[in-house]
Amino acid sequence: MSVTGFPSPVAESAAGRLVAENLAVGSWNDAAVKFGNTFGAVAGFLGILLVVFLAAGRARGRLARPLAVAVFLGPAVLLLAVGLVVPLVRTVYLSLQNDDGTRFVGGENFGWALTSDSVQKVLVNTLLWLVVAPLVATGLGLVLALLVDRMRGQSVYKSLIFMPMAISLVGASIIFKFVYESRGPGQPQIGLLSQLAVAVGWDDPPNWLLSQPLNTFLLMAVMVWVQTGFAMVVLSAAIKAIPDEVVEAARLDGASGVRLFWYVTVPMIRTTVMVVLTTVMIITLKAFDIVRTMTGGNFGTQVLANEMYSQSFVQFNSGRGSALAVLLFLAVLPLVAYNIVQLRKEREVR
Repeated sequence: MSVTGFPSPVAESAAGRLVAENLAVGSWNDAAVKFGNTFGAVAGFLGILLVVFLAAGRARGRLARPLAVAVFLGPAVLLLAVGLVVPLVRTVYLSLQNDDGTRFVGGENFGWALTSDSVQKVLVNTLLWLVVAPLVATGLGLVLALLVDRMRGQSVYKSLIFMPMAISLVGASIIFKFVYESRGPGQPQIGLLSQLAVAVGWDDPPNWLLSQPLNTFLLMAVMVWVQTGFAMVVLSAAIKAIPDEVVEAARLDGASGVRLFWYVTVPMIRTTVMVVLTTVMIITLKAFDIVRTMTGGNFGTQVLANEMYSQSFVQFNSGRGSALAVLLFLAVLPLVAYNIVQLRKEREVR
């Protein structure tokens, strides 16, 4: 204590260090406890599985096969029920309730979703995403598959094109947010797109993410950039699987270039093309990360998945958010069913 009655700077510094040390020790202790709990839970789960598998392996007689089936399928069925079936049933139940889940309102939330002007704009925007992004990504993937397969060192080029698939949609959105960065007139442009616009003579490029409806297509470019590599790799494998005899026979009949591609290559890989297209459509239909990261759904860029999040966790209307989630599930379901049917047909042909 100083002569003035106030703590001296040395005492304050020592007290500050003591508090910081106590906080650090507390943080380490808290982290150690959480790690111990997590490790104990995982070890306990693995121990239970080990005991169950040992019991199933020692089972004999009539119970051996049913017990083995239950042991191997039981955990998968349990996780499927907990992670998918129960949330689905709860979401459907909440979609029939009011905003806080205290009163049954029937199909009122679905009526709002299908008749509200704001949601109709969201549905139209989602439909635009569903048509444009998958078609462009699949088309580019097919073109790149044809071009890269004719180049030396194709594995290097395929790796570079496929690399965006390793980036999360949030990371890709942040990258493109810098690409679309725009500043006012007279200020240096740091966004790649704005710099290119200035380079070609556009002295005052607009704020790209505020320009409607251009901003929607600029957001789609992120999805196309990420998914093109996936489409290219899958379609390239399908093209290489075409029997050489078929190609040679077509060449002997005079087919070459575009005719060979259109009348031989495309029909032979049609099933794979449709599977890739529908897979990208499913991913696009659930696109949430891109819109949430880049615009938050503002400036006319809102889509169904982000509107579902906004209703549930921003406006805290669980009924309307759940209704939108059900609509999203119903939209994805036919695409998944189509994919399953196509894959089964392809296996039957093989």
